[in-house]
Amino acid sequence: MNNFTNEDMIRFLYNEMTTDETQQFIQALEADWTFKERFEVLKQSKEGLDRVSYAPRTSTINAIMQHAEMTEPVSH
Repeated sequence: MNNFTNEDMIRFLYNEMTTDETQQFIQALEADWTFKERFEVLKQSKEGLDRVSYAPRTSTINAIMQHAEMTEPVSH
């Protein structure tokens, strides 16, 4: 059994571990199939998030622009 947490798995996915930690993590993945399964689920979740597109709807942008046109600029 290993002592790696979910936070450690995230650190590994984002390359935030030291070389020594990375080696230990990889060894744990190779030795513990339940840990590897947990890691794979988290890895797939991250990959799904990486594919998400973040953009406001056109109607939101238009509403902001209309509000900006109606608002007087603040002078300092």
